[in-house]
Amino acid sequence: MKNKIWLNTRDSFWFLPAVYIVCSIIAVLIIVVIDKNIVNQFEDSIPPILLTEKAIAIELYSSLVTAILTMTTISFSVIMVVLTTYSTQFSPRTLQDFMRSQTTSHVLGVYCFGFVFALLNLIIVGKENLFIGPIAMTLIAIIELAFFVYFIHHSARWIQVNNLITWIEKDGIKIIENNKKRSNFHVVEEMKEVQLNNYMEQEAYFLNGKKSGYVQDIEWNNLVKWAKKNDAVLKMKIQVGDFVQENLSLLKLYSKNKMDNLDELREYILIGNERTDLQDIEFTIQKLVEIALRAISPAINDPHTAINAMYRIGSILVEIAKIDNRGKYIIDDKNELRVIKTIKTFPNYLFKSFYQIRHYGKNDLSIIYSIMEVLRNVAIASNKEIKNEIWNFHSYILEVINWEDLSDLERDYLQSIYEELETCCCNQQI
Repeated sequence: MKNKIWLNTRDSFWFLPAVYIVCSIIAVLIIVVIDKNIVNQFEDSIPPILLTEKAIAIELYSSLVTAILTMTTISFSVIMVVLTTYSTQFSPRTLQDFMRSQTTSHVLGVYCFGFVFALLNLIIVGKENLFIGPIAMTLIAIIELAFFVYFIHHSARWIQVNNLITWIEKDGIKIIENNKKRSNFHVVEEMKEVQLNNYMEQEAYFLNGKKSGYVQDIEWNNLVKWAKKNDAVLKMKIQVGDFVQENLSLLKLYSKNKMDNLDELREYILIGNERTDLQDIEFTIQKLVEIALRAISPAINDPHTAINAMYRIGSILVEIAKIDNRGKYIIDDKNELRVIKTIKTFPNYLFKSFYQIRHYGKNDLSIIYSIMEVLRNVAIASNKEIKNEIWNFHSYILEVINWEDLSDLERDYLQSIYEELETCCCNQQI
């Protein structure tokens, strides 16, 4: 439930602006009270230059209301330009990254703060001279202008594809690190067959989904706690990133006890309308793959962007290779089996990273060469087992190459990177 609330709040565009609006209302009330008391008690000792007449204050507030509204309109126009560019040239999946940017939300929040602040002051301005309100409004206007300039700079950087690719890569690595921190349960790779059979012989129950959508998050810790509390074993039928249909089986439950109500388990499996990157590292890879595919399409024809995206995929694969994804049995603190996961292994991620690029880029030697180069780099940074997986995979990439059609220079060029990969994967001393 906590992750559901967090995910909905995180992805909502209104949350931070709403917080700024509330703060603006509170600030107006405080300043009006202080301003009235200061002017009434210390008007004679305040320099006249710091006091603002009612007419001038009204003109100031009304002008700034218009100016802030104009800046907000321009900023929203910039946002729409960025979103259109992302959708048509990069990938529709990358829209989430820009909209989730804290900078975008904070800038619009600051605009809302200034607009509401000026509007409320314009409504409640009194008959007497004002002191703090106009000064505060002037400072807010300067801050708003600074945020406006910064937002234009921020949007210009986000619209550059190389910066976008870098941010997606960093986000993917952060997802891997966060998933490591979230897991406070113990995972084992193997279980004794006798022990597994004992669990499978118990009464079986099924938990079906109530709606169609993508599995956005699974709260493994809570599932383990629930299974321990109810002395049950949960066998997952799904994993994060899967699309599930209504009434599709989400998990199978084994228990000696009678289970009448399994609705609580649904709280620990978040299903939404679109994939998210809360736990789904494959979704991050998919975004980079789509950017690469758009780049090598005949309409854009930008192979260097595709190559950059593949290098970033390689960096994520290096981090994935450091994780032991073979363990699918989750046990509790008493070494009792509680959850059987469906897992994604390194070969799964490797295939999803390059099979589409291989298909659509097979006629571009630079793309195939870069894939081999990425495989070599990942192999160099990984252990023996990952090296073997990469060596088994490389032949799938080279199947699309007709060596006889290559020129001597092209053949030597591709042969050189092949030999480097072979040396890395087959000679463990290198």
